[in-house]
Amino acid sequence: MNGKGENILNLNHLEYFKVLAETQHMSKASEKLGISQPSLSYAIKKLEDELQVPLFEPDGRNIKLTIIGKKYYGYISDSLKSLDYGNKVVEQLKNPNTGHINLGFTYTLGQKLVPDIMTSFLNVPGNSEVSFSLIQDNSYNLLESLYHDELDMILASKVELRMARHSDEIFDFIPLVQQEIKLAVPKDHPLYSKKTISLNDLDGEDLITFSKHSGLNSLIKKILNQTKAKPNIKYELEEDHSIIGFVEHNMGIALVPNLPQLKQDKMALRSIEDNHLEHNLYLIISRNHFSPPSVHRFQNFALKYCLKNYINKNTML
Repeated sequence: MNGKGENILNLNHLEYFKVLAETQHMSKASEKLGISQPSLSYAIKKLEDELQVPLFEPDGRNIKLTIIGKKYYGYISDSLKSLDYGNKVVEQLKNPNTGHINLGFTYTLGQKLVPDIMTSFLNVPGNSEVSFSLIQDNSYNLLESLYHDELDMILASKVELRMARHSDEIFDFIPLVQQEIKLAVPKDHPLYSKKTISLNDLDGEDLITFSKHSGLNSLIKKILNQTKAKPNIKYELEEDHSIIGFVEHNMGIALVPNLPQLKQDKMALRSIEDNHLEHNLYLIISRNHFSPPSVHRFQNFALKYCLKNYINKNTML
């Protein structure tokens, strides 16, 4: 494998192997790759001869990976993914005004903060050609995706993954903004008429709260620990607007982050006068991980944006 052409050919063979391993069907794989079945068969045979091991075996009319093939697929899949990522980085380095950002954020941030930051970023000269892929999820799942390099950065709460290492050892949590926690009450609830709420008012109330995979779950518990009041935890849901929907249908009250764009025709958000805890949101990136220029540029912009519009003004989202 000393010749240049042979190296390129072998790289193609690895890509063919990856697609065939994922489809385990010759005609589907050849169609996906845009090559003939004989060409695909030849490439796989060539790769097996080079490795001196069988990678596939018959499975009725189809084929399946051998035990060795399964092991090999794991390494090849990761290697090709890294190579593809490297090619994208090189393209961005050639033209720093372009690039693509895989951005994840929690549900509440899609109402105002993320659209504000993205719009302001794209309006800066030189940034208009940067593209985005957007994912909304709970903080736990977003951190999982960041850990597996499926996202470049996320805007989320701080939670712990089920791993041997603490999240602080894997990620950098950069403070971004704070959200006030308010009480959501339906229109015909006795607390609706109160302009401000005390935590003691929650005693005995049916409370709808966040599921354990939400970064808000532990915060709500800490808020409730500030009082002797004992609300009845009735339901645990993952997403803010689902919780609001339950509140609107008189199924309970809820402690939720301030949602500035929320229509309050069937319910209201009330400030809690004796709560001293806010929802801290972070810009989170993987530690010791190289970021392409566009990702690094957006990261710096988001931090400066929040510093100017929230932190320096001592305001919450």
